[in-house]
Amino acid sequence: MHEHPHDHDGHSHGHSDPHPGVRPDADDTLSYYQVMEIAVRELLIEKGVLSADAIRREVEKMDARSPALGAQVIARAWIDPAFKAKLLERGNDALVDLGLERGPYRLVVVENTADVHNVVVCTLCSCYPRWLLGLPPDWYKSRNYRSRVVREPRAVLREFGLDLSERVTVRVHDSTANMRYLVLPARPAGTERWGEQQLAAVVTRDCMIGVAVPTASS
Repeated sequence: MHEHPHDHDGHSHGHSDPHPGVRPDADDTLSYYQVMEIAVRELLIEKGVLSADAIRREVEKMDARSPALGAQVIARAWIDPAFKAKLLERGNDALVDLGLERGPYRLVVVENTADVHNVVVCTLCSCYPRWLLGLPPDWYKSRNYRSRVVREPRAVLREFGLDLSERVTVRVHDSTANMRYLVLPARPAGTERWGEQQLAAVVTRDCMIGVAVPTASS
């Protein structure tokens, strides 16, 4: 059961990131929480608690984050068994070992194996590890994805081009107000001699959400 009323990571931005079959919602009407955010922000500026420039800098800082940070984490886990074990057990602490922000929420890392495939959703809003992956794609925030992936995950994954064998168990992880999930994909075949930087280059945002898998030709 969810405990969170909305996404606490920050502003939702209107970046277009359509995906065949799982389209962003067409309704651009501001939600209750978006209206509240605007009202509170304007009130804080009016009262002198924050300045518009300070808010702009923080938004730019958030916008500058990208999935490259998450890819760095995944690549290190593929080549360093001790780091991987720590990442799976204490995700936030493992980030500190790489000199990264530990993040404001508990990070739970779930590992894909030959028998289990993990996919992440936030059914009530768009909770997402933004400090590692940047802004969530529009389809992740859409009602379409949020409602369907928990009911028919295999069908949704096929729309992303990922057709899993029936012998593979699909596990859907629903983020909460104080917890974020990150998928640790299986290391692709043919990368045994690759270095960390080369490995990170094949790890995409979608792989870390669980709607895709990395390949040596990525």
